[in-house]
Amino acid sequence: MTRGKRTQAHELEVRLLREGISESTHRVQAVVSDNRGRILSVAGNAETAFFARSALKPFQALAVTAAGTLQRYNLSDRDLAIICSSHRGTVEQARQVFNILWRCDIDPSALQCPIPPGKRSTLEYNCSGKHAGMLAICQQCNWSLSTYLQRSHPVQKLILTKVAELLRMPAEEFISARDDCGAPTYFLQLGQMATLYAQLASGDNLDMERIVRAMTHHPVMVAGEGEFDTELMKLTQGEIVSKSGAEGIQCIGRVGEGMGLAIKVLDGAKRAKYAVAIHLLKQMGWITPTVAETLSESFMILGQFKRLEVLGELSML
Repeated sequence: MTRGKRTQAHELEVRLLREGISESTHRVQAVVSDNRGRILSVAGNAETAFFARSALKPFQALAVTAAGTLQRYNLSDRDLAIICSSHRGTVEQARQVFNILWRCDIDPSALQCPIPPGKRSTLEYNCSGKHAGMLAICQQCNWSLSTYLQRSHPVQKLILTKVAELLRMPAEEFISARDDCGAPTYFLQLGQMATLYAQLASGDNLDMERIVRAMTHHPVMVAGEGEFDTELMKLTQGEIVSKSGAEGIQCIGRVGEGMGLAIKVLDGAKRAKYAVAIHLLKQMGWITPTVAETLSESFMILGQFKRLEVLGELSML
């Protein structure tokens, strides 16, 4: 990340209005970066760190593409999209995860993610695709399947190496913690998250280009019908790659432009990050007014009497 210049500005504010009267308020930080790590605009502080959560998944998938695992097991772009996903556990999505394991000759019992409440199988857990991708690498490299979630496991070291290379940081400097699914996630500055998505969307790396193609061509695999990531990528038809993370994280890349946007809602509210994403994407010209209106109807109008309002703008640096 570029140092030695102001990398903070006023935060954004999201208000929940009930018949026009403010009822709740969310504070939000956001950063736009290019693929060289230069901060272009900011709301809040670009150097504040948060856990990337599921926004990290395309970069965990990078280990799959870089290792040649897709070719080894004849995995498709749909398989790659589900590896990047936070899916809803539909039959179609669970079958896609099973397809990865079947092609790699791995029993589904090897998945160490939880069984979702009210479901019957780990295949239905929203991170099961990511776990299947990790297991596929392990099978290819003859690494232990039973310990793949440990930080010291070769597959986790490979993932960390890929992220460290992109951010040009020593791997030992990264702070990690267990995500809800049991896999490590990393504590990154918001500007670093934006930089990762700028690199993902830049088109400069064949492995990341395939990840973007898989996500944008199969957006239903990435989240699900009616979910923000899926609807944004469907409406923008390959121009935007988008991935949500828990606790108010949202990361977006503008495909072919080498620019990334990272958003963090400080209280973790999901509704606020979608409202800010629509607001900023429209402000920056990354989506058309028509797309913004369509998304707003689903993610900013919350019923007959409630809607979200975003106050503030990004500050140019």
